[in-house]
Amino acid sequence: MQKPFITHIDTHPKEEVYGLEGVWIQWLLSKDIGVPTFEMRYFTVEPGKATPYHKHEWEHETFFVKGKGKLHTEFGDYELTPGTAAYVPPNVKHQFVNVGDEPMNFICIIPKRKD
Repeated sequence: MQKPFITHIDTHPKEEVYGLEGVWIQWLLSKDIGVPTFEMRYFTVEPGKATPYHKHEWEHETFFVKGKGKLHTEFGDYELTPGTAAYVPPNVKHQFVNVGDEPMNFICIIPKRKD
């Protein structure tokens, strides 16, 4: 039986996402600690910056903590503000865009990556 794991965001380094300037990820709960099903990430997107416009075979569940943004998809754009939760289905092209004047932060949960 696995015991609980407690961590704090300040103990996780910010890593650039795909080498994009102004887009950062922190892996809070990941396969590195033995999670069986889902991984939790914390994103920081600087003003005027965005994640890549892409798609993949897994879903995203996101929760927006700070800033103002939009979820750009092949189905249209959706406003993102603190307290907003968004679901991105598998194989839907998507991008998270900071449209505000402060950093945009959100939590993103994905299925555990395969080794």
